[in-house]
Amino acid sequence: MAQRKKGQVQSSAVDDEVGAHTGARVGNAPQGNAPQPHVSNCGAQAKEWETIALTLQGGGALGAYQAGVYEGLVEAGIAPNWIAGISIGALNTAVIAGNAPEHRVARLREFWETICQPAFSFPLPPFVEHALFNASAAVRKTFTAMQAAGAIVEGQKGFFVPRFPPPLPNGSGSPETASYYDTKPLKATLERLCDFERINSGETRVSVGAVNVGSGNFVYFDNKTTTLRPEHFIASGALPPGFAAVEIDGEYYWDGGLMSNTPLYEVIQTTPRRDTLAFQVDLWSARGPVPDNLIDVQGRVKDIQYSSRTRLVTDILQRSQRYRHVLREVLDRVAPEHRNDPWVALADELSCSKKYNVIHLIYRQKEYEGHFKDYQFGLSTMHEHWASGLQDIRASLAQPDWLDKPDNDSGFVTHDIHRDSRGHGG
Repeated sequence: MAQRKKGQVQSSAVDDEVGAHTGARVGNAPQGNAPQPHVSNCGAQAKEWETIALTLQGGGALGAYQAGVYEGLVEAGIAPNWIAGISIGALNTAVIAGNAPEHRVARLREFWETICQPAFSFPLPPFVEHALFNASAAVRKTFTAMQAAGAIVEGQKGFFVPRFPPPLPNGSGSPETASYYDTKPLKATLERLCDFERINSGETRVSVGAVNVGSGNFVYFDNKTTTLRPEHFIASGALPPGFAAVEIDGEYYWDGGLMSNTPLYEVIQTTPRRDTLAFQVDLWSARGPVPDNLIDVQGRVKDIQYSSRTRLVTDILQRSQRYRHVLREVLDRVAPEHRNDPWVALADELSCSKKYNVIHLIYRQKEYEGHFKDYQFGLSTMHEHWASGLQDIRASLAQPDWLDKPDNDSGFVTHDIHRDSRGHGG
């Protein structure tokens, strides 16, 4: 592959390289038997960073993509020491941080294979599900639409079930029942699969975002300051009106995605600042086709709303870090006799010489997926999402220098295998 300058992304070269390994263009559904990029153990290189962060966006059923990304990190020997999540990203965070490293991938798989079954009815035999999912495009679209309808009608095993009788639109009651579905099964699932003593031990820093319903303020529940319980993770994913607000210490909380669906800002802006390698795993792409019918309009609205403008956030963070980094370089050239000047002292406080490397992994919608992709919990779809995440992180880690600290004037660099030749991404 052609050599690149450090910090640059040449998408065409990357796509050619990945295509040679996978037998499919980047962004397509991975082929089950296609060879994957060879990824050597990256753990030693990653350990050069003070913080290795895994930041997980919300996106419902699409969250299996994040599980695939995590499996690829384990495969490469990379162990995040800070995991931040919102909504389904918070649930994946709980399963990862709540288990010993050697059990995390297996627990993630158990979690996803549980919630991707109907709540009450018997699931289809695997060979039938596989045959329908891999039939023609028309059959697959119809089949996945039926699975999404099933989630609405009966819920998902170990996740949520419809309230009976259903709530009246203007009926008064408790905030904890003002929703169409009950998430008590999710609490039982988290208690079964996650060790909350381990989560609160500080072995891995854990942060999950939610919105205070009463104040409208966005908050992060963090195990450095809070003893985390299942309710904190469920609150992060309590998207109304489907799910009810969750009461925590006298306050009620909804899904953090209502305000910000991307926890990257929390990780990059934290103080004291540290050299940070962040794997930002997004489930919604800001870029996409302009819809020409009302059904596709619904899906496109979700893409734009929940992508949380990750590119814009990253660009803002990069610019602010550039100012801090340049200020640090200027201060290093200030004569010793001026060090006690109050303005110099203030500049020293604002400056920063830390390095940041953000590797974007953004799920690419498949052709058969409709506006219901975030609540279509079919097992075959889940396995494909998982495989897509694994393929994307393998392709990313196979790129030379992508784990290196930047040597540019901002001390900040981003990478994304899906970015196009003009430097744009999803």
